[in-house]
Amino acid sequence: MPYLGRPGAAVTALKLTHNRAVLVMVVVALMWSTAGVVTRHLDSAHSFEVTFWRSLFTALSLLFLLPVIRGRRVFVDMVHATLPFWVSGLCWSIMFTAFMVALTLTSVANVLVTMSIGPLLTALIARVALGHRIAPRTWVAIALAGCGIAVMYGAQVSGDQWIGMAIALCVPLAGAANWTLTQNAHAQGHDVDLVPAVLVGAVVSSLATLPLALPFQASVHDLGLLAFLGLVQLAIPCVLAVMCARVLKAPELSLLALLEVLFGIALAWLGAGEAPGSSVLIGGALVVGALVSNELLAFQQRRREP
Repeated sequence: MPYLGRPGAAVTALKLTHNRAVLVMVVVALMWSTAGVVTRHLDSAHSFEVTFWRSLFTALSLLFLLPVIRGRRVFVDMVHATLPFWVSGLCWSIMFTAFMVALTLTSVANVLVTMSIGPLLTALIARVALGHRIAPRTWVAIALAGCGIAVMYGAQVSGDQWIGMAIALCVPLAGAANWTLTQNAHAQGHDVDLVPAVLVGAVVSSLATLPLALPFQASVHDLGLLAFLGLVQLAIPCVLAVMCARVLKAPELSLLALLEVLFGIALAWLGAGEAPGSSVLIGGALVVGALVSNELLAFQQRRREP
């Protein structure tokens, strides 16, 4: 789910080879994709309560994982972090909150396909904010993805599914803002440490949704599933993805992250009986096809460059 991007300090860990990094990213995409199907098996927790518990368990997981992989000094470094670090944490909190609320309002497929346009939104925002040039192939991809999203939204106008899709759109928007912010900070010599920023986002998300989550209705069964989401679906894969970002090129990372869309729709279909509609299949094919084509062309171009 999270769009981690390339800039920023990464986790210090064992070095990954390219092939191992690819395999790890496939596992990461599979772990990210479990959110939808797990959410469908909750008993009584409602939207903001789901968000609160998932964010809280993510924060608790990272409070344990960060000192293990980085040392206790990581918390001292957070206290002395620059403003972009804290803004990045705010962006993460928006992503966490919008994602889980959207899952309770619309289908898993709608949420994942809407989120998948993150790399293209990032290109647009980076163009406006940082003056980055957008390649012609990316403009074509943006146009095709826009058509795909229009097909999906158009089919949902008569119902209330579009509300969840509109909330889901906040995820790639916040992710694009986060990437642009960290890229600009990196250019000025101030790297944003991404994984501690995820911790900040989880804490802010849990605090912001706590008043809306009361009174708690989650069962013990629900808490077990939400703890799984906090640790296995978000905290661990975020750490692994940042490690992979040091080895894989940006197009490779983006392509492998797209597996979350395919895995997530398949798991919701097989594990919760949530079959995607025809508009989702058509619109999703346009969006994913545009992204895959753009990233493959970018990868080929990078390989040709000296």
